[in-house]
Amino acid sequence: MGGGRADAPLRSFALTGEVRRPVALTVRDLRGGWPQHRAAVTFDCATGGPRNHTFEGPLLREVVSASGPAFDPRGRKDRSRFLLAVTGRDGHHTVLSWAEIDADFGDAPVLLATRMDGRSLEPEGSQLVVPSDRCGARYVSAITRVWVGGCASPP
Repeated sequence: MGGGRADAPLRSFALTGEVRRPVALTVRDLRGGWPQHRAAVTFDCATGGPRNHTFEGPLLREVVSASGPAFDPRGRKDRSRFLLAVTGRDGHHTVLSWAEIDADFGDAPVLLATRMDGRSLEPEGSQLVVPSDRCGARYVSAITRVWVGGCASPP
C-alpha cells in the first residue's frame, strides 16, 4: 500500500449534539448531498495580510437541518437559543449561533467548503467559511466536528 492520495482515507467530520440523526460526513458527501454555493471572500490574516479566495460548498444551515436539530423549526425563540461549535483537526474551534445562519434572522451564507480556489478539499477535509467576516479567525480548516446544542438560560 503506497502513501499517495489515492490510498489516503477520506477525511470526515462528525455532526453531533442535539440532533436526531448524528452523522459522519466527507467532502464527497457534502458535494453530492446538497446544492453547492460559491463565495468570493477577502479576509485579513494577521500573519500574512489580506487573503482572497473563492470557496464552494453547501450552506451550513442546510447540512445541519438535514440532521434534524432538536428545536421546533416553527419556534423562532427556540431556534434562537441554539449554538454550533465547529472544531478543526489542529484544535482550532469557533462558535456560531443558529440565528446567524437562519434565514429568518441573520441569513449568513456560512459554507462547509468542499473546494477552495477550484481545488478539492477532499485530501484535508471540509472548511468552515464565514464570508461576512473581515478576519479569518472563524475559518476552521480540516473540520473534525460540528456540534449543535441549545444554550440554557444563565443562572
